[in-house]
Amino acid sequence: MYDEREQSPEHGPLAGFTVGVTAARRADELGALLERRGAAVLHAPALRIVPLSDDSELLAATKEIIGRAPDIAVATTAIGFRGWVEAADGWGLGEDLLERLRVVRILARGPKVKGAIRAAGLTEEWSPASESMAEVLDRLLEEGVDGLRIAVQLHGEPLPGFVESLRAAGAEVVGVPVYRWLPPEDIGPVDRLIDAAVARTLDAVTFTSAPAAASLLSRAEERGLLDDLLAALGHDVLPACVGPVTALPLQARGVDTVQPERFRLGPLVQLLCRELPARARTLPVAGHRVEIRGHAVLVDGELRPVPPAGMSLLRALSRRPGWVVSRAELLRALPGAGRDEHAVETAMARLRTALGAPKLIQTVVKRGYRLALDPAADTKYDAAV
Repeated sequence: MYDEREQSPEHGPLAGFTVGVTAARRADELGALLERRGAAVLHAPALRIVPLSDDSELLAATKEIIGRAPDIAVATTAIGFRGWVEAADGWGLGEDLLERLRVVRILARGPKVKGAIRAAGLTEEWSPASESMAEVLDRLLEEGVDGLRIAVQLHGEPLPGFVESLRAAGAEVVGVPVYRWLPPEDIGPVDRLIDAAVARTLDAVTFTSAPAAASLLSRAEERGLLDDLLAALGHDVLPACVGPVTALPLQARGVDTVQPERFRLGPLVQLLCRELPARARTLPVAGHRVEIRGHAVLVDGELRPVPPAGMSLLRALSRRPGWVVSRAELLRALPGAGRDEHAVETAMARLRTALGAPKLIQTVVKRGYRLALDPAADTKYDAAV
């Protein structure tokens, strides 16, 4: 009999799952973290980033700050702050910018941006332990900002209510757009990711910026697939966001997301390592422990890759474990199989071979097929039905 406690050291926690990556920045790093834990990665950058040195809006904001120093500067990301200083250097304005910022009260969102500020020879006045922009806003409003000029380093994502709240309290806000997002030059990978999500051949999609989430939804809407994509994200495909700001476009469409407690790539991957295996269907079948994952099955802890047609049949059988499923119903579960029930027999033979344990699935003559659910479990499922 199978052992509930069996664990296999030979595969990672994400083995058998396919994860979509919508990131443009640090996509390789995120993909490597996922693959290292066994996942198959579908990379589809939903955006591209305008190079800082080519960004006329950033140049204009930099000149404005050099011409008239703000009272306060809010730095939000390390990569953005470093990029701003590097871009200013490229324009021959680096020293002028740093001279201005030396007489400015600088607030840093978190420890990484603090490091970038100090590496530039500057010193921050304060940084919240929570790394939360909400806490930065609360501090500014408590101190009072009426009549103050505040530079806010924008970082490609919306800062909901932040700028508006400062202006409502009487501050003059100068936005510093350290990088801007545009649609990807090649939309093909995004379309393939949307198709995979709608077809449920994707187990999760990761989002590391709100613009990427908004871009994906917008493209699905252009193709007439928005409702299908939202349905997939609402039930079968797990949307995982690096933080609450990133999740806003999805939440606005009624999609619930999962987010790590710390808004970093590592914790995001760790979250998927917990969530996806927990969502997998595990059944005691013919004396074996069978865990059904996205494109593979664990049989007693051994990873067994299964062809797409076989996974479709297995999912159809697992919806009613121990019950006979007719060939006609299984045929409907096969993508593009047509009307020939022989396709079911062919796919079933390949499925049994892939599983490596032919007795997991029983043929019921003239009726169909069933998962050979263990007797003790069969009683439980009968009662539930």
